[in-house]
Amino acid sequence: MAEPNQSLPVDLFIDLDRSGPVPLYFQISSRIEQAIHDGTLPPGSRLENEVALGNRLGLSRPTIRRAIQELVDKGLLVRRRGIGTQVVHGKVSRGVELTSLYEDLERSGQKPDTRVLSTEIGEADERMAEELGVEVGSPVLHIKRLRSAGGVPIAILDNVLPADFTDIDLGDLSKHGLYQLLRARGVTMRVAKQRIGARDATAHEAGLLDIPKGSAVLTMSRTAFDNSGRAVEWGQHCYRPDLYSFEMTLVER
Repeated sequence: MAEPNQSLPVDLFIDLDRSGPVPLYFQISSRIEQAIHDGTLPPGSRLENEVALGNRLGLSRPTIRRAIQELVDKGLLVRRRGIGTQVVHGKVSRGVELTSLYEDLERSGQKPDTRVLSTEIGEADERMAEELGVEVGSPVLHIKRLRSAGGVPIAILDNVLPADFTDIDLGDLSKHGLYQLLRARGVTMRVAKQRIGARDATAHEAGLLDIPKGSAVLTMSRTAFDNSGRAVEWGQHCYRPDLYSFEMTLVER
């Protein structure tokens, strides 16, 4: 649950240089960022609105708005409709390795929450069949989920699994990560083919992720294979780029 709106301590801004070369928006942004890092503003805190903060500091609303936007762009604050500006529970960073978002969130000290949007046992179309290495028309399980942390939506997960897994307990999908469920069934995942990209969110995706219409989303398409080389899942996911990123290490050959 989000904390009540919190007024920033006046002494945080007591030494603002109003006539120096450093822009005021940057000074405000830096001080709020420090308050987040040192715990003065803990995760979940909601900031007072821009007008109230501007009035207290004797600064214009555009100055405060730009300062806040700097921190939104860094993934430290998030604007949520009906709630206001809130300190996030930490940006999730995924190394390019074979893990799930559920595991990434737990590893970063956050509590994952899953809302199952839809589940359907159907027939594989040409794309599904190609990715999973099955015949067109084969039974597949198609699931869509919304993954959140701390009440903030992070990603929409769209997965297709081959016939062996159409009996997965759908109730478990809201309690556990998909990879956890697969491992519990004896699946050992060894390798994945993955593509990372970006695009504009659809209106439906923007609504689910609580972002403005037309915002960019980070995308990831992945087919995971078990130790026998059989495809066990194909996923097409989209993430909020202000709350999620991929990291990789590059080595010269």
